[in-house]
Amino acid sequence: MRYLSYVRDGSTGTAVQVDSVWRDMGTVSLLSLIQSGQDLSNAANATSLPEIDISKLKKAPLIANPPKIICVGLNYLDHAAESPYKDTPAYPAVFPRFATTLIGDGEAIERPLISEELDFEGELVAIIGKSGRHIPREKALEHVAGYSIFNEGSVRDYQFKSPQWTVGKNFDNTGAFGPYFVTSDELPRGASGLKIETRLNGQVMQSGNTADMIFPVDELIATLSEAITLQAGDVLVTGTPAGIGWARKPPLFMKEGDICEVEIESIGILTNPIRNEAKLTIK
Repeated sequence: MRYLSYVRDGSTGTAVQVDSVWRDMGTVSLLSLIQSGQDLSNAANATSLPEIDISKLKKAPLIANPPKIICVGLNYLDHAAESPYKDTPAYPAVFPRFATTLIGDGEAIERPLISEELDFEGELVAIIGKSGRHIPREKALEHVAGYSIFNEGSVRDYQFKSPQWTVGKNFDNTGAFGPYFVTSDELPRGASGLKIETRLNGQVMQSGNTADMIFPVDELIATLSEAITLQAGDVLVTGTPAGIGWARKPPLFMKEGDICEVEIESIGILTNPIRNEAKLTIK
């Protein structure tokens, strides 16, 4: 099944696609549906819900306030090679994102006032559906409810100001998330083998395949849960392939007026314009 989150008249709602028709589930949130434990891969009873035209809806981040957003860096060999670190990591490079960074499909990614180094990173998202700690790898995918797309706007000069990347990865309105949540049964095991592509103004910047992750989804879940209780609704952003703007010669960063798209095979396309952060008037 396929779901999306929307905003209408100031309220957030959820839509579900049933037999190619989008239907309105009302103000229930995707997070609450995931946390309820119900089988989201079967929404046959939703055929009685009213139809909804998603083209007229403002899209929201799929989960606006997840329990945790856990990001993984350097998770593709080619991207690790183009980074300042070069070597293949022996352990996942993990860092947090915060909910204040999240925006939906169609919303503007903001280039901050204090930097011109706003970069793109197209990434697969795994969304946890069942909580757990010390999850064995062979059972890890049982804890995934489904998958989505992320564009992890990274402010490179702030990312590299210290050994920890957190600030450069957490400017407000730089984390595009959506538009679709696709349940695990609709995709290959672990969402492996899917083409992932990032385009800036129609030109391909990144082109890879989720099969090339150094730490695939099941291994990430097993490794993370050694230390952290994963909760239903947690968002796991799994890393980006090579082709980032920072590594290009000359570097290429996103600017106001650009359009950035991230497409993952069988999941969809996440599209966001770029705009400058509004200047504040200090009184």
